Amino acid sequence: MANEASIFIMDISNSSKENIGNDLSEYLEQLKNYITEWTENTVVTKVSHRAGDELVVVSSGYASAYTLAFYLSRIWRYPDHKPYFGLAFGDIQEDISKINIETWIHPLMKQAREANNYLKKQSNRLLFHFKLPHLSDKQGFTVFSKQFETLINTSLTLKQEQINEQTEIQSLVCSLYFILGQQNKVSEYLGRTTATISHHMKQGKTHLILNAFYNIVKVLDSLGVQDWQVQTDKLQENIRQNIRTHLNDYFPEERSLS
Repeated sequence: MANEASIFIMDISNSSKENIGNDLSEYLEQLKNYITEWTENTVVTKVSHRAGDELVVVSSGYASAYTLAFYLSRIWRYPDHKPYFGLAFGDIQEDISKINIETWIHPLMKQAREANNYLKKQSNRLLFHFKLPHLSDKQGFTVFSKQFETLINTSLTLKQEQINEQTEIQSLVCSLYFILGQQNKVSEYLGRTTATISHHMKQGKTHLILNAFYNIVKVLDSLGVQDWQVQTDKLQENIRQNIRTHLNDYFPEERSLS
């Protein structure tokens, strides 16, 4: 029986500079624990912290890995050492809960690695890139896999331009609004007026960035034979609830931003 799955392989830019390697390695171990908490009793997930600056995730559902990757990108603590995610999704025969992620060999893992390597070679690096299966015995979404790959990556490239244009405070407001869901809660947390928060959201194109994320997730969920939307919604609520409960841990010393 085929199981629908998604994968990301995450690396960190400039991880060997400024003697920050140990800090980043400890942070990735912390993120590994976050992912385990976020997905518990919701999405079957295996996560591995490899080689100091690499994180690997295999998760059930076509949208799960991208969902996790996007949340990681919004809580990321080191702006000078940004993460980048090579992503893939498709069908596997193995039960994800029984996979040994350290030794598992599969074409999907190879695709995620190829997507990661594509990003590694970029000078102006994107956060996300997908490689989809191009199968000879095409079925399901793979009939149009090349087209889907082009459309998703084009959307991600356009979204990246908007993310890159955000100032530090606009990025913070975008992330907090994504987690808290209300402008007045962001205003209260940062100690700013709602008018100021609204201005930062508008100038930082918060709604455009987040709507692009939501739309990509909806498309990925729709490509599977199984209906994953309820699971993905629950996953997102679990993540948000966890972050809200420990907001100062996820966004330490951020209130001083002007």
